[in-house]
Amino acid sequence: MHKIFLLGVLAATLASGTALADTSGKKIAFSNNYAGNSWRQAMLKSYDIVTKKAVADKVVGAADVFTTADQEVPTQAAQIQNLILQGYDAIVINAASPDALNGAIKQACDAGIVVVSFDGIVNEPCAYRVVVDFEDMGKQEIEQMKKIHPDGGNLLEIRGLAGTSIDDAIHKGLQEGVQANPQFKIVNSVTGNWDQTTAQKAVATVLPSLPDIVGVVTQGGDGYGAAQAFAAGGKPRPTIIMGNRQDELAYWKEQKAKDGYKTWSASIAPGVSTLAFWVAQQVLDGRKDIPHDLLVPYLAYTQDDFEQHLPDIPVGGVASKEYSQDDAIAAIKANIK
Repeated sequence: MHKIFLLGVLAATLASGTALADTSGKKIAFSNNYAGNSWRQAMLKSYDIVTKKAVADKVVGAADVFTTADQEVPTQAAQIQNLILQGYDAIVINAASPDALNGAIKQACDAGIVVVSFDGIVNEPCAYRVVVDFEDMGKQEIEQMKKIHPDGGNLLEIRGLAGTSIDDAIHKGLQEGVQANPQFKIVNSVTGNWDQTTAQKAVATVLPSLPDIVGVVTQGGDGYGAAQAFAAGGKPRPTIIMGNRQDELAYWKEQKAKDGYKTWSASIAPGVSTLAFWVAQQVLDGRKDIPHDLLVPYLAYTQDDFEQHLPDIPVGGVASKEYSQDDAIAAIKANIK
């Protein structure tokens, strides 16, 4: 009778997707392709805070971070292959390309390693993806621009890191937004690498040849740099979509106080790296119900609420959120269809 009862409990546990394994000896590696802006620095800081505690609490045995020396796909592919050889049980990855790393990712999966991609996701089917709807974010930028400029006008687009899934998705969303709102026209596009300094230089380069601009659509980390370029070039201040950076929101607050300046701000929270870590831990822990694609919301601020959040963002930083194991379990449940 006791044996039958235990078998019943086991069956119920498996059916509910509850974890059964012990992950205290498991090693998780983080493969990161880029650390050259405030978002990536905040991402690494959040990851460090959460994973150090997880190791100290013996939830996992190790949670090591590896950032490539450049932004090149072959470098990250070689890094992944090294992590396979080093015997990691899972790899969390912010990828340089959605598809060019698929060979290395498949090698990891074939070696029994759990792979969880986020932010810069991979489309290799064996990997898990913590996905933000960046395409929708691009569409929303045009919708928000329409609220401020219903008659439309010319737009400048600042793109992110070339070749990444994020850059492609936001760009696609912007194009779809403009197609649905033909009163707007993207008249030029520059690459800002999600970095204020790079964006400022790129915008300054094209500024003399631009027609009148009503707005700048961005990807995050480039709004303040764009504002500085327009000011330095003596050009009228456009509506610049922001990316949740402290300097962007501080500029927005200053301009709003001056003359009611209106815009919108959105970005993925850098702490999504910690959600990816916990998803990897949950897979290692034996959960069988985790979808390979987990959709999580991006973080957006409006004209009415951005000022109340500004004091919580460190100077030089970006709005973020660290995720707990319970948050990951809740996200998994929310994505089970």
